[in-house]
Amino acid sequence: MELDQLRALAAVVDHETFDAAASELRLTPSAVSQRIKALERSVGSVLVRRLKPVRPTPAGEQLLRSARQLLLLADEAVLSLRGPEDAEGDDGGGVPPSAERLRVPIVANADSIATWLPAAYREIALGGRVALELLRDDEHATADLLRSGDAVGAITADPRPVQGCTLRPLGTMVYRAKASRDFAARWFPDGPTPEALAVAPVMQYDRKDTHQLAVLARVAPDATPPQHFIPDSVQFVESIHAGLGWGMVPDQQDPGNTLVELDPGWSEDLRLFWQVWTLDSPGLAEVTTAVVRAAQTLPPHRN
Repeated sequence: MELDQLRALAAVVDHETFDAAASELRLTPSAVSQRIKALERSVGSVLVRRLKPVRPTPAGEQLLRSARQLLLLADEAVLSLRGPEDAEGDDGGGVPPSAERLRVPIVANADSIATWLPAAYREIALGGRVALELLRDDEHATADLLRSGDAVGAITADPRPVQGCTLRPLGTMVYRAKASRDFAARWFPDGPTPEALAVAPVMQYDRKDTHQLAVLARVAPDATPPQHFIPDSVQFVESIHAGLGWGMVPDQQDPGNTLVELDPGWSEDLRLFWQVWTLDSPGLAEVTTAVVRAAQTLPPHRN
């Protein structure tokens, strides 16, 4: 296996077409295809399904994570040895010619992205070494992107280390069941009873969101209230302020306590962890330092 072959594989999977991968690598689509075919002959397996969009086969998925690790280390080594003027004329085997920084994809949950994490990616971007790619997924699913190789670091609620990764606790996001004062007065005049919860509209981020459903399962297990889905962390809270429904709001998104807490006993602690590939990489170390520093604003885990 050669680096240019592995880079072609990663580019095709990332960009989902041979044409887009060729544009990224400054090659022809035919050249990209030939490199992947050579790689497939080398490993003895078909690695991508040549459809639109292109998808990796199980063998391709298995190879991708190792390929991305090798490419990250190779890119970092090359970037440390050359200046921006040397980037022109790359044939696809070295760092992509448009890159002057190390590309580092990390994944986080939407509420972290909307609250405490911006301090980290500002520090990373201004550091000059790393070009950050920030991906978003549910905190219970972000570790899957580490396993697949789509991300090198993850903010996750999973305390189990992914194989080949190191894990560090970050702190806790505290969620509280909240609503606007007008909403609470209209829908919960006698308090958030099971009967009231059965009919009061509830906000949901997306269909992976379990915060509100966990409360309903405990307090009103037979309730099937109307649900509004707003897949944006900021607009989710704005919709609660506007009286569209009640929902679980992180303390960081209601610092002035302008919303009404429905019941203090319904609060939920979301313990967060940082998982990152175990590689001797100054770029990854810089990202880890920034994430851990930003997480110092989070309260520690409550026993």
